[in-house]
Amino acid sequence: MEPVGIGIIGCGNISGAYLKAMASFPILDVRGVADLNHDLAVARANEFNVPARRIDELLADPRVEIIVNLTIPKAHVAVGLQALEAGKHAYSEKPLGINFAEGKRLADAAKARGLRIGAAPDTFLGGGHQTARTLIDQGVIGQAVGGTATFMCPGHERWHPNPAFYYEVGGGPMLDMGPYYITDLVNLFGPVAQVAGFAVTPRKERVITSEPRNGEHIPVHVPTHVAGLMAFVNGAVVQIGMSFDVAGHRHVPLELYGTEGTLIVPDPNHFGGDVEVLRKGGTFELQQPTAPYGDGNYRSIGVADMAHAIRSNRTHRANGDLALHVLEVMEAFHTASASGRTVNISTQTERPAPLAQSLVDGRLAK
Repeated sequence: MEPVGIGIIGCGNISGAYLKAMASFPILDVRGVADLNHDLAVARANEFNVPARRIDELLADPRVEIIVNLTIPKAHVAVGLQALEAGKHAYSEKPLGINFAEGKRLADAAKARGLRIGAAPDTFLGGGHQTARTLIDQGVIGQAVGGTATFMCPGHERWHPNPAFYYEVGGGPMLDMGPYYITDLVNLFGPVAQVAGFAVTPRKERVITSEPRNGEHIPVHVPTHVAGLMAFVNGAVVQIGMSFDVAGHRHVPLELYGTEGTLIVPDPNHFGGDVEVLRKGGTFELQQPTAPYGDGNYRSIGVADMAHAIRSNRTHRANGDLALHVLEVMEAFHTASASGRTVNISTQTERPAPLAQSLVDGRLAK
């Protein structure tokens, strides 16, 4: 199958993981990396032996078919629109946009031009989450009843070298970490119908403790503790907690309940991890993995699946409909908190097809 030309815009912290993982997928041919800070692009290019390009040059290259947008959240839609205007498909780091209106603008532009958009996270395509998907599809836990989704930490200023954007508009725990959890839940349970929730900001200022900005004070412009409920179309009701204000906890990342059992799903920020099942009347049992891509960081498998889908004329899994639905759900928690009411979700999306349908000899293929 002919490789698909890839151009990367944004050479920050996450770009290294993408470039390293892209080497695992022969369908991806990295034609260049670019950044507003060209020195940053040059450094990444030298590290991974790919060309450093200017942004306009990358957008004008006819060999580039997909722009992978790894800029900060506030720039995701603007860069995505640039890619579409240049006739390129666009795949963005999460979230799709910083609000639903922005994300819909991007989705509408892609449809008008007959181009594809996609967005991280793609961790739901990892072996741990695809194993959990198989168990649910086999009816192991019976009819879906509910679950819990939990990410709680003291804040990213502990480790990130430039953490201020996590506390600006477009940041916060829901838009930063919520995509992993909600996308995986849609993969497992299907789309969300309604949302209720509360979003609060316990502290108006944070102190960076990571280097090189250790000791610097940064303002907080977004809620940093969000708690809510998601009612899924399939009838399940899942509790969710996303926080940058919790010193520690003992919750598992994802725990799903059904009439016949309980499923422990691994951390959706990773591709692998232990999957456990408790069948009614029994105890928790570790499940053998039934899917590949659970033994490392494959942060670009969504781009590889998109590339294969372009060549095969099928729907890619980390697609725009899924990303826009997840964005609407995340925004709905803040809307519900501000309005004191339950919010109906207007977008629709299908559960992504199981990755096994596109595997040949254990590899992502047509």
